[in-house]
Formats: sequence, structure tokens, C-alpha cells
Amino acid sequence: MYALTFQGKKTISLQKVADPEIISSDDAIVKVALTAICGSDLHVYHGREAGLDIGTTMGHEFIGEVVAIGRNVKNFRCGDPVFSPFFSACGQCSYCQKSLSCRCKHGHLFGWLENGEGLQGAQAEYVRVPFADSTLHKIPEGVSEEEALLLCDILPTGFFCADMANVTPGKSYAVIGCGPVGLQTILGLKILGADQIFAIDMLPERLAIAQEFGANIFDGKTDVKASILEITGGRGVDGVCEVVGNLSAQQLAYDIVRPGGTLSVVGVHNSAHFAFSPTDLYNKNLTYKTGRCPVQRYLPMLIPVVQQKKYDFTRIISHRLSLSEGVRGYRIFDEKLEKCTKVILYCKRA
Repeated sequence: MYALTFQGKKTISLQKVADPEIISSDDAIVKVALTAICGSDLHVYHGREAGLDIGTTMGHEFIGEVVAIGRNVKNFRCGDPVFSPFFSACGQCSYCQKSLSCRCKHGHLFGWLENGEGLQGAQAEYVRVPFADSTLHKIPEGVSEEEALLLCDILPTGFFCADMANVTPGKSYAVIGCGPVGLQTILGLKILGADQIFAIDMLPERLAIAQEFGANIFDGKTDVKASILEITGGRGVDGVCEVVGNLSAQQLAYDIVRPGGTLSVVGVHNSAHFAFSPTDLYNKNLTYKTGRCPVQRYLPMLIPVVQQKKYDFTRIISHRLSLSEGVRGYRIFDEKLEKCTKVILYCKRA
């Protein structure tokens, strides 16, 4: 099969690799119809996250059709249309039982193979899915392929970020970073009842969508701290959703949140320290929440929202390419060319 593989810093290659096979009796093989390039893929691409084996198939967002199952798989049959969270989960360990499937004792991220251990990714024609019964989900009626793809990661991650911000109707919230997850976070805040939403980013194409989604927008030309403090009567917003993952975004989040507010962070930070000190948090009585999204926890809430079609979650998709165009897709997404906001890859067009 063909797959997009990691070949070193800023080097992705379309290669012919071995088809995945059933290894365990609870595995399934999925023929990928649609996958995507995620912002977290760029951490690997740039070497900010090190350790990935050369030759690893990239990608962790996918939908497709089950084409093979292990003998112990009970919930799926060949031909079932499915999507998957961006990690496998056993469904039985203490973390899975506590609705923290993202920390499953036996699970792995798709697209992370280190020293031969882990799981190949889904930017490929086929992918092996361990723990199929507790990892895969059938695509429900009324959910399009592209909507199902967003349910793999960025839609629930955005909602998770909004949820961690302790949304209360009538309160104000800010989203720092209007990439794909940040834009979904704005919709998450709206769904949860946020009254006033501020969106902060440098790119006009992202801010245009944020404004469409109902946010008040601020670009890099604005003194964001001064503007938001002025609008909120000097106290700051009730919660900040930080979806960037760098020190300047972290500092801005601290600067614009009110005393007693919440910092909700899903941006992946690779720095060795915080932009502010424990004393700073203490002095503002802040709550700091962060972590990987437990996708399975949120799907029962989000699938009905998607089916209602009140929100155009797929509005964030700017590029629909074939798998064979994936190398170019990485460059477009990384360098923010052609007003790129989100790249998805159609494997059936490869």
C-alpha cells in the first residue's frame, strides 16, 4: 500500500509499504477513505517532538471501511463504515473505566512508533486498529464522512478545551489560536452557552472563520491585553482557551484572565518551563487545566450535535487533496500557503 512516512525533520515521503495485518484477535484492518494532517503532526515534522522511528506512517485522524477482523471482534463486520479516536483504547483498564481513555494503560497514539514500539499511522491506504471493539465507532446516520473525520480528534478536542474552561452562560471567554482546534473550541464555547467570545490569531483567514462562528476577533496588530481588559472593565475574561502551545500564548492567557478564572490548555507545549511562575498562579487564584482529550467521553454528546446540522463544523476545511498529494499538503499546512486552515486527504482518490 501507499503511505505518508516520516523520514526525518521536515521530510515526509509517499512510499509503498507493507499492508497491515491482523496481529491480535481483537484487531481490525480499516481501508482508509479519508484522513487528515493535524497540527500535532507538525510537532513531529519540525522535530519539536523527538523519538519517532524513521519510516513510521504518519497520521491519526481517519475514517474508512472495515475489511478484516480478528476472531474476538464482536461489534464490527467487514463493510462497516467507521471512524476512530486518534488513539487506541482497551476499554477495560482503570483509566478507560474512569472515562480517561486517552491514558489507557494498553493504548497507543496512531502514528507514533518509537524503538519499534507503538502504532503505525493512518495517512495510508490501510490501518491496523487494536482493541477494535472499544476503539472504533460506526459512522452514525446523519453524519457525513468529513464530519466523522473531525470527530476523530479536533472537534472533541476543541469541545474538551471549551468544557475545561468551566463555561457559565453570561460569562466571557477567549480563544488564543484559531487553527483547526481553536475554531472548534469557539463552537464548543457557543454550544456550552458562552455569552462573549474573543478570538486571537495572526492569520486573517482564520479570524474570518472565527468571526463567522460568532467570536469578536483580534489580530496581531492589536494590543490584545489592553483591548480585552478595557472591554471587560479591567478585570479580564472568565476563562481562556489556549490552543497554541508556546510561551507567548501562555503568557497572554495569564495576562487576560481575571482573578479566580480558568486557563484551559490543549496546545501542546514543548518548552521546559512555564511563562509564569507558581506564585503568579497563586496571586490570581487561577485554575490551570490541560491534557489530551478523552475522545470517547465526548462522542455521545457531540454526535447528536453534529446530526442536528446547526453548526458547520467542516467550514474549517480549506484543502481537499488526494493521498498522493500529501507531501504538498504538509508544506501547504506548515507554511500556511493558499490561505490554508485544514488539509484533508482522500485516499480513494490516491
